[in-house]
Amino acid sequence: MRDPVTISTGISYDRDSIEKWLYSCKNKACPVTKQALHDSGLTPNHTLRRLIQTWCTLNVSHGIQIIPAPNLPIHNTQIAKLLNDATKLPETRFKCLATLRSITLEEGERNRSCLEASGAVEFLVSIIKRDDSTLLQAENKKGSEFIKASDEALSIFYDIKVSKSCLRSIISNDEVFVAYLVQVLENGNHKSRAYATMILKDLFRVADPTQLINVKSELFAQLVRALSDDVSQQATKAALKLLVELCPWGRNRIKAVEGGAVFVLIELLLGTSETRASGLALIVLGHLCGCAEGRAELLKHGAGLAIVSKKIFRVSHGASNMAVRILSSISKFSATSRVLQEMLEVGVVRKLILVVKDDSNSKRKERAREMLKLHSRVWRNPACIPCHLLSSYPS
Repeated sequence: MRDPVTISTGISYDRDSIEKWLYSCKNKACPVTKQALHDSGLTPNHTLRRLIQTWCTLNVSHGIQIIPAPNLPIHNTQIAKLLNDATKLPETRFKCLATLRSITLEEGERNRSCLEASGAVEFLVSIIKRDDSTLLQAENKKGSEFIKASDEALSIFYDIKVSKSCLRSIISNDEVFVAYLVQVLENGNHKSRAYATMILKDLFRVADPTQLINVKSELFAQLVRALSDDVSQQATKAALKLLVELCPWGRNRIKAVEGGAVFVLIELLLGTSETRASGLALIVLGHLCGCAEGRAELLKHGAGLAIVSKKIFRVSHGASNMAVRILSSISKFSATSRVLQEMLEVGVVRKLILVVKDDSNSKRKERAREMLKLHSRVWRNPACIPCHLLSSYPS
């Protein structure tokens, strides 16, 4: 234990552990006695902490570090007063944001819950929407820098890890905030664009179907641009996850295709060996190739068929399934003589034969077998397929 506290049942726990149990996991009972906790207050156990400190001091020679005195927990009333002062007196806004930043840096779950309960999220949203361009001096690992108040509010909003219920309330009642985040994607600096992407991903994860269907084309265009610009590795994965969430709904596939998503996804697959990003890109590409426009864009790219085929067996089972599914869509609905010849030349047919020959996944193997049978008149050619593979071509 570093900061022992006692709950109403008389049992002592480390503060961080019991806060996660109560606030993150939403448990309402004592972990040891299983008694219901009608009072979730935590009382510092000073006696136990002094004993721990004494033991640490006695064992310094053995490499034990002395645990620093814990910070006093923040209370809702303190944060509420701070926010109220900042709302009435703009000159105190810097102090308010600096305090909120320091609270988010402390890993206590109770502090995050207090920030949300006291209205800090709404305060940050108001600064972000106002696009407050007041320059603030912020400290970081490299020293200090001047940043816009709205950019600092954006990063604090993300670091708070807002609850699902609060995010759901925002996306249901505040269309202006979502629209502003899209503007940040268009005009913000790299850091702000990364935060905006990750916040949008969190917001749409809790959105209802109506909100998912009615997403505007501009969001897709800016997500594609963020992927193309490679804002950050974390933002790239967030953008891909958001596209995975959005593309199955309504006309979103068309909007993404019109925003240039297919070309950028193929370029991403060509340029990355990172497993998670490749898998997500293939999932999005699979959704987009479910429509004629998406398949046409993939075939326009000179490396589209080749890179999809190449990812089979190289990323994950799920990614291999999606890659075969993409090729199946092309084979069934876009198989012109030129396309079939290209599939033969770039190695797609060889890879499909390997799937049939060696793959243990029955569904993937069946898809590959169907494609090979469908176009056997064109593809079953000894001049183009090695003999050891030709013998495995399904009849």
